[in-house]
Amino acid sequence: MMRPAMGEAGLRRAVALVAALNLSYFGVEFAVAVAIGSVSLFADSIDFLEDASINLLILAALGWRARNRARVGMMLAAILLVPGLATLWTAWEKFNAPVPPQALALSLTGLGALAVNLACAVVLAAYRRQSGSLTRAAFLSARNDAVANVAIVTAGLVTAFLWRSAWPDLLVGLGIAAMNADAAREVWEAAREEHRAEA
Repeated sequence: MMRPAMGEAGLRRAVALVAALNLSYFGVEFAVAVAIGSVSLFADSIDFLEDASINLLILAALGWRARNRARVGMMLAAILLVPGLATLWTAWEKFNAPVPPQALALSLTGLGALAVNLACAVVLAAYRRQSGSLTRAAFLSARNDAVANVAIVTAGLVTAFLWRSAWPDLLVGLGIAAMNADAAREVWEAAREEHRAEA
């Protein structure tokens, strides 16, 4: 059986790797989103930045008492809402100027994001029940992002072959915002439960 110290060391390495992967792909996806005017890629790129922030916060909070970790978990729940708010603003701008994004770039960038997020989810899966709401937040983010990336790739294919419109990209972007809101609720509830248990 793995000793706690070894488990925590492994978790620290996993979280640091996930933070680095998220920060790296944020730059790629944000640049493409701006270049092709994609709401879904914009939403997902901000989500990569948020995930990097979450994992860096987790790295800092590991080893803290359960009550303090629960407080950080509540803060992470609020952070999870930020990409959704940014996406709503971008979606409103796209709604007023509904130009479809470049479909091939949308799909290829979504595939790259899917590969990164699947790698992160695999790395974090073994630790999702360790350190309570903190690692739950990281795992939920990676899992939700992988689902969102499949939707982004699909939006690109639909735009290329079925419906030359801004709507597939716009709808996926709004779906990502809704998914982030639900993840925020789950993390908040887990953090509140930890806080009550410690109290």
